[in-house]
Amino acid sequence: MELRDFVAKLMQSSDLESVASEIDILQSIYGDHAIHLHHSSPGSPRSGIPNHSSSASGAIRYEVSLNLPSHEDISIRILVSIPPTYPTSSPPQLQLLSRYIGAFGVDSSLFGSILRTFISVSGVEWTPESVCVFDGLQNVLERCEAWYEDKLNRETAGELLREDAHTRNHVLVEPDEPLASSSVTDELKDRVPLDTALPEDIKIVEAEPIVDRKSIFIGRACRISDPSQVPLVLNNLMSERQISRAAHPIINAWRCQVGSVLHQDNDDDGETAAGSRLAHLLSILEINNVLVVVTRWFGGIHLGPDRFKHINHAARNALELGGFLEQTDESRGGGRNAGKGRKR
Repeated sequence: MELRDFVAKLMQSSDLESVASEIDILQSIYGDHAIHLHHSSPGSPRSGIPNHSSSASGAIRYEVSLNLPSHEDISIRILVSIPPTYPTSSPPQLQLLSRYIGAFGVDSSLFGSILRTFISVSGVEWTPESVCVFDGLQNVLERCEAWYEDKLNRETAGELLREDAHTRNHVLVEPDEPLASSSVTDELKDRVPLDTALPEDIKIVEAEPIVDRKSIFIGRACRISDPSQVPLVLNNLMSERQISRAAHPIINAWRCQVGSVLHQDNDDDGETAAGSRLAHLLSILEINNVLVVVTRWFGGIHLGPDRFKHINHAARNALELGGFLEQTDESRGGGRNAGKGRKR
C-alpha cells in the first residue's frame, strides 16, 4: 500500500483523522520521499495498516528518513510507532533504525535516549490531546547531530595527536621558537636527565580531549599527599615527547593540606592567567590534596577567551574522572558519575 492510499484510509476513521493529518503535514515539511510505511521482517504481517499491524498493540508504524541539518550528506532513519490511544492518552514512540551515523556505529546510549524521547526530562514534553511527532523528530535530529559532531571531534583529536607524534618521531631539529615562556616549564625541560619516574602511589587520570578549531586541550589530575610530589609528577609528564612539545604542556594548579597548613601554587606555563584560573577552580570546589594539569596543543587559530573556558572544562573533566568532585557533592547530599577518560 502506498503512503498516499494509507493516509486516505486513515482519514475515513474519525479516531485516526489527527494521525493522518499529522503524516500529511510531515510530508509537506520533509518531502514526499522522506516518509514511507514500515514493513516488518518477512513472514510477519505488514505493519502500519490499521488492524493488520505486526505489533500486538495495533500500533501504526512508519519510517522517516532525515538529513542532519549541518551535515546534509549524513542521513538517519527513524521508526515512528503510533499507539491506538495517541494523541488522546499516549505519546508516540521513536526508534533509531540506523545502525551507523556516518562512519560511526550507533551506541546503546544514543539508541536508548531516542526511545525515551517522550518520557525523559531531556526529551520532548508531551501533552494529552496534542500531536507531537514533529517536535520529537526535531529533537532526535538535534541529538543525533550533537552525537555525530562529538564523534568527529574525538576522531579529529586522535588524528591530530597521532600526526603530532609521527612528526616528532621523524623530525629531529628543534623548533625555532620556545615552546613556553614559563620559568617552571623551561626549568623542567632543562632537567630532562633527572628522574622522571612516577611514584608508585600516584595515579594520573586523563580526561577525553576537547577540540576547538584544531586546538586540543587535555586535562589530567592526581592525588598528592605532599608538595614535594608536584615536581615529580610534572617531570614525569614532561618526559613524554607528545606532551613536552605542546604549546602549553603543563598549565597547572595544586592544593595540599599537610597538618594544619594548606600549601598551594599554580603555573600559567606561558598561557597568561590560566594557572590562577585553575587555582580559583580548586578553591571554589574546596578540593585539597590534588594536582590538576592541562595540556594545550595550539591548532594555528587563535581562540580568544574561549581557550580559558576549554582549559577550565578540561581540568574539571579530569577532576570528575578522578572522583575529586564526589567528596564535594557528597557533602552537599548528592553524587556524580565519573566522566570518560583513562587512567595511567
